[in-house]
Amino acid sequence: MNKLSTETLSVVVEREIPHPPEKIWRALTQPHLIEEWLMKNDFKPVVKQRFTLSGDWGSVDCQVLEIEPNKSLSYTWAAMGLESVVTWTLTPTSAGTHLRMEHSGFHADQQQAYKGAQYGWQKFFASMEEVLARMD
Repeated sequence: MNKLSTETLSVVVEREIPHPPEKIWRALTQPHLIEEWLMKNDFKPVVKQRFTLSGDWGSVDCQVLEIEPNKSLSYTWAAMGLESVVTWTLTPTSAGTHLRMEHSGFHADQQQAYKGAQYGWQKFFASMEEVLARMD
């Protein structure tokens, strides 16, 4: 039986970060900080707000879906035929914050985008940790 798969794949990155949720939240929601670890942007932390992330390779059209300060942030991520969602979850721990990012909505035939996201988010996380280390 050959049916089209409607299942989607997700890229999940989880890290224990030795900073409080409030500090990580700033890195996730302040445009000048987002630019330092992700891309140039016109982000505003407002539900339904549309924003664009721009890199050397092109841009991503996004829209804020959900926002719960210092806890969770979710937005659409549309680029090069990919319609997906990025969700950040911050959970306080004794040593700082458990930060979880899930980028969901990759279809089986989008292996290149899926692999690119797996690679890209690892890089973005490393950059964010450098930004956090420099922040007050």
